[in-house]
Amino acid sequence: MAELVPIEHALKALLAEVCPLASETLALEHAAGRVLAASVTAALDVPAFDNSAMDGYALRAADAGAWLPVSQRIAAGSPARPLEPGSCARIFTGGELPEGADCVVMQEEVERDGERARIPAGVAVGNSVRRRARDVARGSVLLEAGTRLAAAALGHLAGQGIDEVLVRRRPRVALLSTGDEVVEPGTPLAPGQLYNSNRPMLRQLLESFGAEVVHLESVPDDADKTRACLARAAALADVVITTGGVSVGEEDHVKHALEALGELDLWRLAIRPGKPLALGRLPRGDGRTARFVGLPGNPVSSFVGAWLFLRPLMGALLGCPALETLPRVTAVAAFSTTTGPRRHYMRVKLAFTQAGVEAHAFADQDSSVLSSCVHADALAIVDPHRRVAPGDPLTCLWLTA
Repeated sequence: MAELVPIEHALKALLAEVCPLASETLALEHAAGRVLAASVTAALDVPAFDNSAMDGYALRAADAGAWLPVSQRIAAGSPARPLEPGSCARIFTGGELPEGADCVVMQEEVERDGERARIPAGVAVGNSVRRRARDVARGSVLLEAGTRLAAAALGHLAGQGIDEVLVRRRPRVALLSTGDEVVEPGTPLAPGQLYNSNRPMLRQLLESFGAEVVHLESVPDDADKTRACLARAAALADVVITTGGVSVGEEDHVKHALEALGELDLWRLAIRPGKPLALGRLPRGDGRTARFVGLPGNPVSSFVGAWLFLRPLMGALLGCPALETLPRVTAVAAFSTTTGPRRHYMRVKLAFTQAGVEAHAFADQDSSVLSSCVHADALAIVDPHRRVAPGDPLTCLWLTA
């Protein structure tokens, strides 16, 4: 029997020769969650001028500690005149600091009498002033290529007046479910059948990783039909993903179909859950190849495999480094366990306490218990042949898209 492959080797094989996909231009309003294909340079200073951080009075700090005439009123969006010597200006949050002023005093600290204002002494230069370019300087890199456009990044772009961006095309994914016993929700179950929990779960995960699921198909337990389904999917997608059919059973046809049509890079990993996982390539008919990932049929194995393999693959295709590696958290075990010859990725719930981060493992870690994935927020990495006791340090992978 072939030796089990370490996960590090599997990831290296999966990502070998993967290049970011082509780019496309999108309106900013439709670019949420997309990945920048090129860095964006700031064309404007933000803020564009010195302005007041609060409602109050603008003046020269040297004039503080006296009654000053109020020489003008400056609202946000209105131009300011140069400040008359020995005077102050009524100013509102965001209002342009007038030439000659170097500080702002909040209105609660100022006594007003008609057109005069008593300014307290001891006001520092720069008090309550937002300086020009404090946030962004013109000519600086606003966002790097490979940045995923979340809410704040979209606001950052909009603040420069940008209304369209160059982003990576989303990876096109074909998601195939194998097994005559697997039926779709809404269909009455016959004896021996079960509902397809993998399809909606993996589709949501893939879309959260930035992919576009373009093809869904159920693959019967038939060698010829399996080959036809794989060929059809490869012609449509950048990545073909199957669930089930990659083990050693008589009705597991996916591995043999992959070998007949394309290349099997590796099979059977030294991890738990998810040992029967296949990686390879399929010809697309246009001189290119589609990446192939054959996930196990057990739902927990598919869930874990998606985080360990599909997320970094989508990250490489999108040119997004943040997706290629899951964030790591150091925690102490709040459980005990002993592992065998495979590295175990245990579903855990993290608790943040005054003493640090605790990892609480779900009692039943079987690969069929999907309820543990509903509540888990991390995977605790437990190396082979290790005995873990409460209080032992663990590295956990944070499950965040």
